[in-house]
Amino acid sequence: RGAAALLPFPSREGIKGNAKLRLRECDVGAKFSHLPLRKASVLLPLLLRDGTLCLLLTVRSMQLRRSPGEVCFPGGKSEETDKDEIDTALREAKEEVGLQPEKVEVICRLVPGIDKMNHLVTPVVGFIEDTFQASPNPDEVSDVFVVPLEYFIKPLNYVALPYKNSSGYLCWMHCFTYDDHERKKSFKIWGLTAHFAVFLAIVIFRTKPTFEVDYDLDNLITSAEDNFMNLYASINERKKSSL
Repeated sequence: RGAAALLPFPSREGIKGNAKLRLRECDVGAKFSHLPLRKASVLLPLLLRDGTLCLLLTVRSMQLRRSPGEVCFPGGKSEETDKDEIDTALREAKEEVGLQPEKVEVICRLVPGIDKMNHLVTPVVGFIEDTFQASPNPDEVSDVFVVPLEYFIKPLNYVALPYKNSSGYLCWMHCFTYDDHERKKSFKIWGLTAHFAVFLAIVIFRTKPTFEVDYDLDNLITSAEDNFMNLYASINERKKSSL
C-alpha cells in the first residue's frame, strides 16, 4: 500500500477515465445538427502512448484539389447513408486510414466549426488503441502521425496568424509547428484542425494555454457555443447581404 501511495502518475485507466468524464461534460450531442448548413465531420482520435494522451492526425494527399498537403483529422462531407455526424466521422476514418469503426470508442461531439466552404464541421472525439497501425489510402492521405495532446496548450513552436473569417472579421488563427524527432519531419498544424485540437486539450487538461484563446475558461462550453453562434450569425448576415 505504501508503494502505491508514492505513484505520482494516474494509471492508464485513470488518465483515460478522467479524460472521458471531462469530454462527456462537454458533449453537445445533436444540438447544432438542425442548422441549415451542409454537413461534414472529423474524428479526433485519442490514444495513450507511454502514459501520454496523444492525437492522431493525417496529411492530405498532394493529389487532392482542396488543401493538398495540409494537416487535418480524418473526416469529410456527410453522405445520405450516414445516420449522423458520428457515422460520417467513422466512415471517413475507415476510408482514409483503415480505422475500423468498431475499434473506436466514441466519447462525444464537441462544439462544431465552420470551414472555408461554409460546411458545419462537427468534431467527434473517440479513443483508439495505441497499437493502431494506419493504412493510409494514398488517394486521400499521404502521411499519418501522432502528437502529444499537451502540445496544443504548451507548444514549443507557435504563432497566431491574422486572417479574415468568412464574414469578413479579423481573427487570429492558431498555427503550430510540430517536430517529430523520431521521423525527422516537421508538421504545420493550423486552421480549423488547430482550433479543434486546442479546444480538445483545454477540455481535457482544464489548463490555460501559454497563448491567448478567446474562451472564458470558467465557462468553457457556454463561451465556445457563444463564439460559434456569433460566427454562424455573421455568416448568415453576409449571405443575406449578398442576395
